[in-house]
Amino acid sequence: FLAMAYILTVNPNQIFGAGSPYWASVFIATAFGAIIGTLLMAFLAKMPLAQASGMGLNSMLGGIIGGWGGYGAAFTPGQAFMLVLISGFLFLLLSVIKIKGKTFRELVFDGMPIAVRSAISVGIGLFIAYIGFQNAGIIVANQYTQVALVDLTVWSKGAAARTALVAIIGLFLIAILDKFNVKGSVIIGILGATVVGMPLGVTNLDIIAGKVDGISWKFWENYKNFFSVGENSVFGSFTTVFKDGFPAGSLFTIIMLIITMCMIDMFDTMGTIVGCCGGNRILSDENNKPRNYGQIMISDAVATCAGAVLGTSTVTTFVESGSGVAAGGRTGLTAFTTACLFLLATFMLPLFAMIPSAATASALIYVGVLMMKGNVKNIDFSNAINAVSAFLTIVIMVLAYSITKGIGIGMVSYTLMSLISYGVEMIVYACKKKNVTVDENGEAVEVEKPKFNVSVVALVVTALFLVYFLVPTVL
Repeated sequence: FLAMAYILTVNPNQIFGAGSPYWASVFIATAFGAIIGTLLMAFLAKMPLAQASGMGLNSMLGGIIGGWGGYGAAFTPGQAFMLVLISGFLFLLLSVIKIKGKTFRELVFDGMPIAVRSAISVGIGLFIAYIGFQNAGIIVANQYTQVALVDLTVWSKGAAARTALVAIIGLFLIAILDKFNVKGSVIIGILGATVVGMPLGVTNLDIIAGKVDGISWKFWENYKNFFSVGENSVFGSFTTVFKDGFPAGSLFTIIMLIITMCMIDMFDTMGTIVGCCGGNRILSDENNKPRNYGQIMISDAVATCAGAVLGTSTVTTFVESGSGVAAGGRTGLTAFTTACLFLLATFMLPLFAMIPSAATASALIYVGVLMMKGNVKNIDFSNAINAVSAFLTIVIMVLAYSITKGIGIGMVSYTLMSLISYGVEMIVYACKKKNVTVDENGEAVEVEKPKFNVSVVALVVTALFLVYFLVPTVL
């Protein structure tokens, strides 16, 4: 919970911006969406995974509403949330409709190349760590090299070096405690970093005093505005579409947006749960397929639909769930506790908002370490095609700042290289078969026909990713 509580304040900023009249309403919607999704994980999937409004998709939704995302005409909040709702229903259908005893999403998982599937966990580990480095200010923007290490010579008030120090101390504390098998090392590390941040000015004590705009102890005012279903509330705003419809001439844009949302949610969730559960035999099988996979996917899809009704962006399984698994979470009790804390947060927002992102960043970095350590050994680097596709999956996921794009590039590269390789092998096979060779006993040597090792599902998924990458959202 502490690793992902930031979403409560970040999500309203991403969708509407700080100071928006919708801010408090979206805060409540974000909390309720997380509660519903995480309770589904607790009681339906029975897994230590938490859900909340996903980063990336909330920015996309903000661009749809604000009109700055390049999607043509600006959509109203109600129209945007209806898109989320439709994508959630589509997602749900893909999770329950079965083909030969398996749902579409299970077929996708089973049909993915092992090289790409094994690389997902490593890529997400690095991705989580990179988010942590950014949140802590350890890695900063640079106009010449794009990114650089924080300047550790500047320690003035508000300098990034201070937040970096807090995160590093928290990381070292977690690692040392974990070395001595101290339970709850991640939580202790976060709280310890929060305390360290107080004298450094990183932990803002004005938040807990209720002196920061938008963060107040008066929770009843937030609840009142949320359920009033007025112009400052997002609750149930999707229903306005039945009256006003969608912007004229936006049919293709709507279709592409729904497909894009559905694909991002599907592969983000798939990647996240494999990353968090893979390598742990309590939570996954020998193929790194998480236990109760179907129930996890249904929980995710239902949570997305519920989130749209409440008035928030796509609710998805959070990569920060890995911090709970790292702390020892193995059952739905972890998810249930997280949901309870989200409910508590709606009443005690200032208390949770006081924990600085630099403190939670230390947990994200350490989770990245654990995910790489436990999964990189599963990648077969002896095969060049496997090695390249796995490498691209990992690197693109981090550098493109997208789990979905990393999986997509990995799938496309693996499929294309395998097709070309198979074509060459077939030509060689045809030539050898034509020119019969004999062994030392004068008997004809049988030439083994090459095997095509790309599944039909992988071909379909690759085609979908090519559409995702190459077809513009707006024509």
